[in-house]
Amino acid sequence: MKPWISIYFLLLLASCTGYQPVLISREKIFTENTAGFRQCHASTLTETKDGNILCSWFGGDHEGAPSVKIWLSGWNHQSWSVPEAVADGKVSGNTTYPTWNPVLYTLPKTDSVLLFYKAGPNPRAWSGWLNTSADNGKTWSEAQGLKGLIGPVKNRPLMLRNGDLVSPSSKEFTEKDWKVHLEWSTDHGKTWKIIPVNYNQKDVQVIQPSIIEYRNGTLQLLARSQQNKVMTSFSYDHGRQWTLWKETSLANPNSGTDAIRLKNNWLLIVYNPEISGKNWWEGRTKLNVAISKDGQQWKDVLVLENGKDGDEYSYPSVIQASDGTIHVSYTWNRKNIVHAVIQ
Repeated sequence: MKPWISIYFLLLLASCTGYQPVLISREKIFTENTAGFRQCHASTLTETKDGNILCSWFGGDHEGAPSVKIWLSGWNHQSWSVPEAVADGKVSGNTTYPTWNPVLYTLPKTDSVLLFYKAGPNPRAWSGWLNTSADNGKTWSEAQGLKGLIGPVKNRPLMLRNGDLVSPSSKEFTEKDWKVHLEWSTDHGKTWKIIPVNYNQKDVQVIQPSIIEYRNGTLQLLARSQQNKVMTSFSYDHGRQWTLWKETSLANPNSGTDAIRLKNNWLLIVYNPEISGKNWWEGRTKLNVAISKDGQQWKDVLVLENGKDGDEYSYPSVIQASDGTIHVSYTWNRKNIVHAVIQ
């Protein structure tokens, strides 16, 4: 091997092994007690075609209350707009249901933004709904029912390189019986088919997956679980078949995560690095960023929150913007949503 080639590969290796994300900024999105709701949770992010960032979440008196609506705020790289309600649970007759888990997604190379969310009395009886915007999130359509689908249950859809649109989803059949499925469209969302993922694997309970596509076409799911670990499954045939769920090196206190593949081909996940306690909120006092090359062994590289007992920093959403910056949003003690920017 020629000397200059050896030097090139050494420099390439050093740049890969030395990747270290840096926290640039972190701020609350709105002023507490002025936003029209007492509690908020489950935020989601997207970048619009005009380069702005949208963030949505559910907010109301408390999770599961009929007052809970879907709220939206926009960031123009200087400040966040005042949150406004863009969807509610008035979707069936005279009953107003609570809303849950919004998911924003911008259709590539368009001004169209999709806002998926759920409405229903609880996660075992909710249904999927969709609002659309044709002007980068400035105005929104009326709610459309997804007709038997849930939609992306927490984390955004992924458009594969072949043009297929895949929504990572899941169903809570009971409080102890959780299963992941994919909602798959080959016509940009006009029609969908459901692909169950390892429904016969009875010893693993998983929901709320993220989906990642590698450069070679391999697909990976990373899911919240009742096993005190982030669980993963791979597909090597474009999503037709999936490997059995197995543990990653990441702890999981039965709390939501989100993961993406970066432009430099590293994988990045935002998660709570603890295990479950006796109560559902235990294990959510810390929030970390970790990176990986293989999606199984992970290294913590940033601490976003390191709180005390009773704090909750949870349900992150993460995207990489067109300028390469990484944006994270997450629940801050159910009182606010935090937006962090990472370089």
